[in-house]
Amino acid sequence: METAVIPVKGMTCMGCVSSVKRVLGNLPGVASAEVTLTPGQAVVSYDPAKASAEAIKTAITDAGYDVD
Repeated sequence: METAVIPVKGMTCMGCVSSVKRVLGNLPGVASAEVTLTPGQAVVSYDPAKASAEAIKTAITDAGYDVD
């Protein structure tokens, strides 16, 4: 397992946090995702054989949020 810490911009409430967490939880290979409003970030544990940091970032941007 690998862990990625991804800054997420554009989240304004706990509903946004829930949305990002749900999107990440549905990705194949993601074991866990902790999303926080302050600081705006996602800490994601994933299996690099099934998911990549780029795929995780793409899922977040597809959900309507920005990543660094």
